[in-house]
Amino acid sequence: MNDCNPPLLKCVASHPDTKILFAQGTFIASGLIAAAGELSLFTSYSIRPFEYLRLATLGVMGALVKVATFIVQKLLMDDVGLQYICYLPERVFAVNHALENVLASLAEQPSTRLLKHVIRCYLRFLDDGRSLWVLRNFLPKRLTDGTFDHCLREDQTARMWMQQLLDNLPGRPVTKEGGGI
Repeated sequence: MNDCNPPLLKCVASHPDTKILFAQGTFIASGLIAAAGELSLFTSYSIRPFEYLRLATLGVMGALVKVATFIVQKLLMDDVGLQYICYLPERVFAVNHALENVLASLAEQPSTRLLKHVIRCYLRFLDDGRSLWVLRNFLPKRLTDGTFDHCLREDQTARMWMQQLLDNLPGRPVTKEGGGI
């Protein structure tokens, strides 16, 4: 009953003729998904069909977050995709905001694998100087406040990437309250 086809979406996102159009539509779609999720998640009915609707919505949204994060990472890993996103500060802000939303969901339901995709996205931003101002000033606090220390302790690669990200953001005051990488 899963209509989402990640391999197809990955193909569309990586194809040179469609990746830019796909990137432009990704954020519009995420807003629609969020609105649909709110309708089903916050209904006051607690009868069984609404509970099933809530669970199904959460499952679909979780799958879409994972696929969308992977696709954003693939776009950023491509030089043309990185240049396109970093060309306008508004695009960098949009991706940063989307990744911040992923981090918010990870704070509720941790996934080291998904966290690694998010960290890789931020690391890739470092390769284009136009994104540095946004990262220095708007890097999500959850990445530096110890929220994901337990995930970083479990995965040496994630911990190394996170440290690399923090080390390569000169001028950013990093404060760790109650934890360290």
